Amino acid sequence: MVSHMHRGTTGTLEPEPPRNGPQRWLILGGGYCGMSLVDRLLAMGHEVVVSHRLGTDWHTIHQKTLSPQQKTQLQVVVFDDEQGIHPDLNRLGPFTVVLSTIPPGQGGVDPVQEGLGDALRQADAPWVAYLSTSGVYGNLQGGWADESLPLRSTIPRTRHRIGCEGAWRSSGLKPLILRLPGIYGPGRSPFLRLRQGRARLIHKPGQVFSRIHVDDVVGAVLWCQRHGYRDTVVNVCDTLPCPSSELLSLAAHLLGCPLPPYERYQDAEVTMGPMAQSFWQENRRVSNKRLLSWGYKLCHPTYREGLVATLAEEQGEGFNPMHRRADGLLAG
Repeated sequence: MVSHMHRGTTGTLEPEPPRNGPQRWLILGGGYCGMSLVDRLLAMGHEVVVSHRLGTDWHTIHQKTLSPQQKTQLQVVVFDDEQGIHPDLNRLGPFTVVLSTIPPGQGGVDPVQEGLGDALRQADAPWVAYLSTSGVYGNLQGGWADESLPLRSTIPRTRHRIGCEGAWRSSGLKPLILRLPGIYGPGRSPFLRLRQGRARLIHKPGQVFSRIHVDDVVGAVLWCQRHGYRDTVVNVCDTLPCPSSELLSLAAHLLGCPLPPYERYQDAEVTMGPMAQSFWQENRRVSNKRLLSWGYKLCHPTYREGLVATLAEEQGEGFNPMHRRADGLLAG
């Protein structure tokens, strides 16, 4: 089972007892971030209802990792808007917290607001949040993006995110919208690609990426919920945007393996899929000043600490990468 102990050098992820008794969380979307948060909540003694899509073999991946006590704390339900399968929130609730990690569905519509919006309003949870993407800021040619900027991405999938944010903000639920860049961590890191010879060392002059370790996605959600931040937006990212080549270089150094051949972006672009191309089309640095001003301390302030911690966990005894990969990944 993934360790619930703190793996960073600055923030805190140690298990702690629930404040004012156990809470009841509804996590819509049991992907990479969703299940990392579930792990943390179970370690803290909270009750969790988490949704997965139809056909997800959740029990094979996760059930063996849970203690008997945690099995009583956790309930798994199916939510698959494309198949018309919606959980009955009246039967499952009440909830202290509702968090959606689910990306836009067909036509860019938010599946949660489309299928569960009325039920969520009736549930009236004290705290509601939605995980979005910092891609909504669009191409700033390397400039900094803070929460005051207009949303101007021209990429279709990110325009859909803007629409989903609007649906949440107009829902009457007063959600906190957390905007995330590229997410990495155990089971979602450059180390496996380097070992398998699939990593690519691509250079595009002036191009940088912001990123966030999954520990800090979880930590930021818990911090913001504990302190009651809602009805606004916040960027959740580390403090050091950098070219992807820097990240890969450190990963190769930590593994003690050679880097792949250098590629110019204009040569590599023709071999990329549409999703990869869209990431390289926009260039920005995402600011975390608002999050830090709220008092949150990053577990992994930069990719340097984050990669060291990631490799340590991936090399740890009992690490199961499939546990970290259930039901797809949240696109950053």
